[in-house]
Amino acid sequence: MHLAHPTGADPENTGTRRRTFGKSVLRVTPFRLGGADYGHAPCMEEPEVTTQHSTVEDWTRALAESTGSPGGGAGTGVMLAVAASLTSMVAGYTEPAADQQQAVDGIRDRARDLRGRALQLADEDATASQAFGAAFRLEKGTERDEAIRHASVDAAKASAVLGARAIDAIEDLAWLAHGGNKALVADVVVAFGALRAAVAGARTNVSFDLGSLRSTGASLDQIREQHPELWASVERLSGALERIDALMEEIDSRAAPTDSI
Repeated sequence: MHLAHPTGADPENTGTRRRTFGKSVLRVTPFRLGGADYGHAPCMEEPEVTTQHSTVEDWTRALAESTGSPGGGAGTGVMLAVAASLTSMVAGYTEPAADQQQAVDGIRDRARDLRGRALQLADEDATASQAFGAAFRLEKGTERDEAIRHASVDAAKASAVLGARAIDAIEDLAWLAHGGNKALVADVVVAFGALRAAVAGARTNVSFDLGSLRSTGASLDQIREQHPELWASVERLSGALERIDALMEEIDSRAAPTDSI
């Protein structure tokens, strides 16, 4: 919706205020005619695109744009949500023995919780990505270096949190690989593939964001000393990739039997 200026109006860009209505944003821009203030001319902007409230079509269209937000980090969160969703589905189709029912129920509950949390983390990563890109667009100098330090560490932390949640999901999916509904072993492999993408994405993003601190003059040895927990998270994620690969190999012959001959 646009409200046109009165005929002959000479708008002055004296500032823009944003008001949110649901997920749409109303931009309100002051304008003047001669010396008189005619209030504000609002126009409705495009709805904010998020993993939690947008369609797959809208979100992937936004991902395809060269804006950096959403980007690979948010995509990592979406892959984790896919893995969690498939884990919940397989657990729901599984009819275990009575003494295993509690274990299956726990797997499904954790997967459902993770699906929602992963989407939240994806959106948080998209926000961190915006700050990361903005820092590197600043003029070179101390202000830029300080902005890069904060943005790089914040982005690394966001990816590390996502990666930790992905690691936590591995063993539940491992249980389903052997104790879940046998007819859904292919879905388990797809879930593992999505989970691997999430772990690999988180590992790479944490490492890259830490490496970005070198642009401020820090060496990798200094970065490791200053951020030991983030540095260690990269190593944990590397180990998680090996664990996922081993689990997938164990069930590959059942999921893809044509490769056995």
